[in-house]
Amino acid sequence: MAAQNYEAMVVFSLKNGEEALAALKERFQTLIEQNGTVAEVKEWGRRLLKYPIKKETEGYYMLYYFSAEPEFPLEFQRIAGISDGVLRTLVIRHEGK
Repeated sequence: MAAQNYEAMVVFSLKNGEEALAALKERFQTLIEQNGTVAEVKEWGRRLLKYPIKKETEGYYMLYYFSAEPEFPLEFQRIAGISDGVLRTLVIRHEGK
């Protein structure tokens, strides 16, 4: 099956410090690069959360645009879900980019 375009929003925890945040950002970009092609990465940065998640009121937002085989987004969400330092993630199919 042909690669499709996706958009992944990941909200990282800030509780583990800047080094841990940098490692997580790199880890998820590398994960995408190993399984597809990164089109663009946008750092939205530190933002207040609408409601506390795991007792945290702020998170670091990253937006990844990429193309990959249709099986990869589910694996991406699975890995994000079990990764310490990830508060939330959402992957959707994207028509642009």
